[in-house]
Amino acid sequence: MNLRNPKQTPLTGIPDLECADKSALWFAATCRGGEKAATRRRATKSADSKGGSVLILVLWISIGLVAIALYFAHSMTYELRASDNRVSGLVAEQTIEGAARYVSFVLANFATNGAVPLKTQYASEAVPVGDARFWLIGRDPSGTTSSDPYFGLMDEASKLNLNRAGTNALSYLPNMTFDLANAIVDWRSTNDSGVYSLNYNSLGYADKYYPFETADELRLVYGATLDLLFGEDLNRNGVLDANEKDLNGNGALDPGLLEYVTVYSRQPNFHADGSILTNVNNQVQLRNLLQNTFGSGRATQVMTRLGFGGPGPAPNYNNLLRFFAASGLSTSEYTQIAYAITDTTNRYTNGLLNINTAGAIVMEALFMGLGVDQSTATSAAQQLVNYRQQNPGNLTAVTWIVDALGNNSPVVQALESAGRDYLTTQSFQFTADVAAVGPFGRGYRRVKFVYDISEGSPKIIYRQDLSRLGWALGEKARQSWVTKATL
Repeated sequence: MNLRNPKQTPLTGIPDLECADKSALWFAATCRGGEKAATRRRATKSADSKGGSVLILVLWISIGLVAIALYFAHSMTYELRASDNRVSGLVAEQTIEGAARYVSFVLANFATNGAVPLKTQYASEAVPVGDARFWLIGRDPSGTTSSDPYFGLMDEASKLNLNRAGTNALSYLPNMTFDLANAIVDWRSTNDSGVYSLNYNSLGYADKYYPFETADELRLVYGATLDLLFGEDLNRNGVLDANEKDLNGNGALDPGLLEYVTVYSRQPNFHADGSILTNVNNQVQLRNLLQNTFGSGRATQVMTRLGFGGPGPAPNYNNLLRFFAASGLSTSEYTQIAYAITDTTNRYTNGLLNINTAGAIVMEALFMGLGVDQSTATSAAQQLVNYRQQNPGNLTAVTWIVDALGNNSPVVQALESAGRDYLTTQSFQFTADVAAVGPFGRGYRRVKFVYDISEGSPKIIYRQDLSRLGWALGEKARQSWVTKATL
């Protein structure tokens, strides 16, 4: 019997052992194959599970990296904008420097002999400098109320001089008190005793007892509050902006004291070539001037009217309006010699008010300070403003005030009897309040310059950065040059 090949015989049904061996082997092989398949399936499932976990981990890492990338991209966007604003700011600063040179050119060419440059002679609004622009923030000499800033140069002689104005004139300025007016005079007094003898020790500093060097020095004076100095005009642009409060509800701007005062106004008593003006109290100089201008006959008449050459002592005129009234000259005749005469031997005359540019409020305060009643002073100031608007070609000499008000006006009489000159028609100090924006209306900057041309060529004598006061160009400029440029 062959046990290795059990087979079942067809007749007896006895299994063939060889055949049985083969079946067992097949079964074993099948079992081993099933185990291997199961093992493979388990391995596959394990691999699939690990692959899914890895995928999820990779997705989270990817999301984190994308978030970090977006965060840094956003940060870089802000940094780009900040860098752009810094560059625009630098451009605006250089534009202001260019504007300062431009103003020097304007004054050198159009402000000769004390003339105030006309607005038609220079650009002052949205002046292009490359991709940037600048404005000269000014004040309307007519006093017209507007919601938008006025653009142009400002005449420092249109204000009262803190170092020359008396207590009375100062006290009649808006929102002023007599105590503060006295404190101002005390501060500038040079005799170390002052009028008011205020004690500044509690404020941590001493009284100055010396003339003001800047108008902003008022902040040190006892009793000068910020509300009094700035009023409603917090950004000092001459208009009531949307972000400024109308404290008294009158619908108009009520500026502070700084709007009406200066320390810079002074007028030279010499010609552009350095030669001294003719002193009206010097008989020889005056006669020569009159003869060269009007002839010897008219010169003799005028000298006689003035009291020169008579038996009594020679007169002394310390007021040019009084000299005009006594001379018998007509206003047209006086105009011919107005820029050639003086009544002092000083090289400069400080603190004269230019009646061609001064506002009605300042003129009213000056007239009331000379003893004129308020009603008369207010009416006269407005008359002068109206006259100069209607007669722009007749404003050469201060004598036009007589044409406008008449010889019998209390204002004219007060000025003629005063102990010194108060008025002029010339200006030698100007303020350029320059605001600028860079490309696309960004990088706003603002700097105030004060120019002096009393010695000949224009020179900057004061500079102040006003950027901190915020936007001062009005809403129209914002809509035209900022909002539109950034859309």
